[in-house]
Amino acid sequence: MTETTRVTWLTQEAYDRLKTEHDHLAGPGRIEIAKKIEAAREEGDLKENGGYHAAKEEQGKQEARIRQLAEMLANATVGEAVASDGTVSPGMVVTADVAGEVERFLLGSREIATGSDLQVVSEKSPLGAAVVGCRIGDSTSYTAPNGREIAVVVKAAEPFTG
Repeated sequence: MTETTRVTWLTQEAYDRLKTEHDHLAGPGRIEIAKKIEAAREEGDLKENGGYHAAKEEQGKQEARIRQLAEMLANATVGEAVASDGTVSPGMVVTADVAGEVERFLLGSREIATGSDLQVVSEKSPLGAAVVGCRIGDSTSYTAPNGREIAVVVKAAEPFTG
């Protein structure tokens, strides 16, 4: 694994959902977009063909999503919800006092929280890295991008249940 490779913690449900999305986009999705491009191409002059350019843009976005999903799935750690022992780890909903404000967030990947209105904080972010391994009641801090030291107190940590 390289330094730029990110390991993503996923529940089995999230992994299966992302795998289904990847398989659809990489198979039938590619065929659908190719048909759209071909139909637009048959309309004539490509320089002034808005349908063709829109379909090519859609294809680019789709290919980027396929690559993103493929990398995420290849580097995923799949498991059940984490233990509720009060230690902060990826896959947990954390309530913390961050610089005097109470914040509640899911520590992990946005892909886990699809359909949830929870804020998501990556375990690789300054805040996420600061709280990983902390227990309820622990105080820690991290350095903000502006150089200011931000105090954090972990108030609660429970497994994300979706």
